[in-house]
Amino acid sequence: MRPSFSAKSVKRTLVNALMAMSMALTLAVTSASAAQYSPNFKGTEITEFINIVGKNLKKTFIVDPKVRGKINVRSYDLLTEEQYFQFFLNVLEVYGFAIVEMENNVIKVIPNKDAKSASIPVVGDENPGVGDEMVTRVVEVKNVSVRELSPLLRQLSDQAGGGNVVHYEPSNVIMLTGTAAVVNRLVNIITRVDRAGDQGVEIVKLKFASAGEMVRIIENINKPTSGKADTPAFLVPKIVADDRTNSVIVSGESQARERIRKLIERLDSELETSGNTRVYYLKYAKAKDLVSVLQSVSETMKSSISGSSSKSTSKASRSTSNRDISIESHDDTNTLVITAEPDMLRSLEGVIRQLDIRRAQVLVEAIIVEVFESDGAQLGVQWFHEEGGFTQFNNGVVPISNVAAGAIAAEGEEGNTVTTIDGNGNPVTTKNPDTDGDYTILAQLLGNVSGMMFGVVEDNWGAIVQAVSSDVNSNILATPSITTLDNEEAYFIVGQEVPIITGSATGSNNANPFQTVDRKEVGIKLKVTPQVNEGSGVQLTIEQEVSSVSGATGVDIAINKREIKTTVMADNGATIVLGGLIDEDVQESQQKVPILGDIPIIGALFRSTSSTTRKRNLMVFLRPTIIRDGQLMEAISKEKYNYMRADQLRKQEEGLALMEDAVLPLLQDWNDDLELPPTFDDYMEERAVEKLTEEDVQPVDVEEDGSNEQ
Repeated sequence: MRPSFSAKSVKRTLVNALMAMSMALTLAVTSASAAQYSPNFKGTEITEFINIVGKNLKKTFIVDPKVRGKINVRSYDLLTEEQYFQFFLNVLEVYGFAIVEMENNVIKVIPNKDAKSASIPVVGDENPGVGDEMVTRVVEVKNVSVRELSPLLRQLSDQAGGGNVVHYEPSNVIMLTGTAAVVNRLVNIITRVDRAGDQGVEIVKLKFASAGEMVRIIENINKPTSGKADTPAFLVPKIVADDRTNSVIVSGESQARERIRKLIERLDSELETSGNTRVYYLKYAKAKDLVSVLQSVSETMKSSISGSSSKSTSKASRSTSNRDISIESHDDTNTLVITAEPDMLRSLEGVIRQLDIRRAQVLVEAIIVEVFESDGAQLGVQWFHEEGGFTQFNNGVVPISNVAAGAIAAEGEEGNTVTTIDGNGNPVTTKNPDTDGDYTILAQLLGNVSGMMFGVVEDNWGAIVQAVSSDVNSNILATPSITTLDNEEAYFIVGQEVPIITGSATGSNNANPFQTVDRKEVGIKLKVTPQVNEGSGVQLTIEQEVSSVSGATGVDIAINKREIKTTVMADNGATIVLGGLIDEDVQESQQKVPILGDIPIIGALFRSTSSTTRKRNLMVFLRPTIIRDGQLMEAISKEKYNYMRADQLRKQEEGLALMEDAVLPLLQDWNDDLELPPTFDDYMEERAVEKLTEEDVQPVDVEEDGSNEQ
C-alpha cells in the first residue's frame, strides 16, 4: 500500500523548508570585520535550531534523545559570534536544557537535571564563567558555618533543574553547581555573608572580686530562662576567667562586650568589712572531698603568715594569731562555706577553681575471643561365647558384659538377682524385673551409646561393634564495656550466682543433715581502675575473668575459670592485647588383647581405639577511649544506641517465622535536639482549630440501594 499525501500537507512541508532556508540565510550577515547574526525562529524544532547554530558557529553538537520541543525567539539586534553563542545558551536554559563541552571540542546538549552530574568544568576566581554555561565552583567559607549557610543557598538555587548546593564540614567549603550566572550570584552572597563581625577581645582586670566567681555570676545572668535562647548567638559574648592574673577575658561583639564590662565594673567593689563568709557552689567536685584539702592548705597559709610576722611588732603578731579559718561542706547542695580574711579567701578561691574541674572519663572495651576445635573417633569390637570367654574394653565404649547382663535380666525369672562386673572391675547386683520381657535395664545401658552400635549372635557366639566420630567447633566473642571516671574503680559482671556447698553437719542419728552454701559469681567479669595522664596515655589496673560451670563432680560442681590481673599503659583509642592461651592436645587411647591385638587385619577384632584432638585459641584485647567532654560521650552513646536500634530493625524486617503479625520491640529514634512541649496558648489554638474542623464535616446518609444523600 503506497502512502498518500494531501495537497495541504505537501504545501505545509514546503513552507517549513523554505522558512528554515530563509532563516539560515538571514542569520549570517558577513562584513569586512566580523560575522554578525540576527536570529529569528518561530515554531522551530529545537533540534533544527541546534543544527543551524552548529553550522553557523562551526561546532559539533551531540543531542540527547530527551531534547525535544519547539522554540519561539526573535532578535531585533545584530549579535557578534560570542553574543550569538550566549544567546544559544540562554535559549537552551529557558527551555530546560544545557550544554557540556568536552575536551575534544564536542558539545553535548542534555537536560538541565542531568548536567549537574556530567563532566562540567570546575571554575575559580580567575575564570568564573559567564551566562548560562554550566559550571561547578568550590567556595571556602572562613567565618560562618557551611552547615547553617548551605540550606539558605539551596532556596536561591534551581534544585529541580541543574542547580545543586552541597557542603563539606571538615574543610568548611561549599560546592555550587549550576549556570555561571547563578553560581556567581551565590558566590557574591557568600562573600557578603562571610564577614567576621567585630569579635574583639577585652581583658578586664579585677581588684577585689574573684575572676572565677565573676564568670559564674555572669553566665547565670546570660543563661536563657526558657528552653530556647531569645538572644542571637553572635550577641552572646564568650567569657573566660584567668585565675593567674585574676582577670576576666571577654570576646564578642562591641555592644555585648561593653555591656559585660560595665556589669563587671559594678560588681568588682571592695568589701565593707574585713571578714568575709563566702558560699561556693561546686560544678564537678564533691564538697566533702575538698574540705580536708582546703583545711590543709589553710593551715599551711596560716603558718607561713605567722612565720613572716614573727619579726614585726607584738600588735601585728596578735592580729595574725587571730586569723581563724572555717571551712564546712553542705552535702545536700554540694557547696562549700568558707569564713576567712579577704586575702586568704582569694587564695582558697584559686585552689577551689583549679580543683573543681571536669574530670575525664574512660570507656574501656574488653574483647574476648575464643576459638575451640575438637575432633574425635572411636572404633571397638567386643565378642563373647556362651560357654565362656569374651573380650571387653571400656575406653569410651559400652562394655559387652553390661549389655549381656541387661539382656539376661530381661529374660530371667521374676525377682531373680544378677551380679555383673562393671568396666572398673566392681561387682554390680541388679534385680530382674517383675514382668518378663521388661527391657528397662537394657534400655538404660543402651542409652549411653554414642554413635553406631550393632551386634551379631550366631552359634553361641556374639559380637558387638561400636563406632563414633565427633567434630566440635565453637567461636565465642564477648565484648564487655564499661565507662568510669578518672581514678574511680568500676565493676561489670554478666552471669549468674552458682550455689557451692562449703560444709555439712549431721545430727546424732545421721538424719536431717545441715549444709552451709556459698554463692559464687560465674560469668564475664570486668573490674578496671583508669588513671588518665597528661597527653593521650591511660594507665589501667584491670581484673578480667571469664568463668563457667563445666559440670558436677563427686563432691560438688567444677568451674572453668580464666582470669587476668594486670596493670597496663595504653594510648587513647588503641587496642592492646592483655593475654592469651594457645594450646593443642592430641590423645590416643588403645586397649587390646596382648599378641592377638597386634595381628594385622585380624587384630582389629581384639582391640578398641579412641583418638581425640583438641585445639583452643583464647585472646583478650583491650581498648580504652578517653572522654574529656560531653560531645564525645554523646557521640559514643549515639553510636551504641543506633547499633542496637539497627539490629532491632533488622529483626523486624526478618520477622518471626510462625508469627508474622507479631510486633517486635523497637527503640525510639535518637533525638539530638530537645523538643519542648507546646505552650498553653498554642495548645488552645490547636484545639480550637480541631473543633472547627469537626464542626465543618457534614454527615452523609447512605441509602439501602447504595446511593449517598447529603
